Amino acid sequence: MSRLSRSSTLIAFVGLVLAACAATPPPPPPPPPGGSGGSAALRDWRGIVTAADRDRYNRRDAAWSLALQQARRQSGSGDLAGVGDLIEPRAARAPVAPPPGDYRCRTVKLGSQGGEAGLGYVVYGWFACRIERTPNGLKFSKLTGSQRPAGLLFPEDDRQMVMLGSMALAAEPPANSYGQRPDRDMVAVLERIGDRRWRLVIPWPQVESNLDVIELVPA
Repeated sequence: MSRLSRSSTLIAFVGLVLAACAATPPPPPPPPPGGSGGSAALRDWRGIVTAADRDRYNRRDAAWSLALQQARRQSGSGDLAGVGDLIEPRAARAPVAPPPGDYRCRTVKLGSQGGEAGLGYVVYGWFACRIERTPNGLKFSKLTGSQRPAGLLFPEDDRQMVMLGSMALAAEPPANSYGQRPDRDMVAVLERIGDRRWRLVIPWPQVESNLDVIELVPA
């Protein structure tokens, strides 16, 4: 084969390769970790939490310790002995994720921000709560009562979910924003502590107690 023929063949081959590449679309980019769309950005609560709530979360063991000491030492209101594992710090079990639906819930406040002058504990009655599925993940809402926290639940590990939420008081509309009112923001840890029994642990609440525990059982 002459040099001219070989050159013509090479040029033709290169042309075919370029044409094939142009006809084949590039592969789509890989999906973001943890899902698709905007919800993936909400799966890491550490990128959203305020500095104040990050500090509360990091000091939750200290909140448990102080609150239980005060609850055992000071007088209180309600049947604290009857709540069982609800106030046992290491009671969490796997798996944690609660099914969406309506729940009965009650709040137990442990410790007093007023020191020895305040009540060591308060066990409240039952109210209505809900776990619902939203485009951004599971959401907890307390529906009745004068203090009604609500917030999104973020996966953490097989025993814990982290809630970033806010508080509605009295006749205010439901709380549905985080980071807008620092005096209402909260961080909480959701744990399963039995068959069809969960708790939200709120370390260093904004008012009254040093640790709040909200018990959840399906309605």
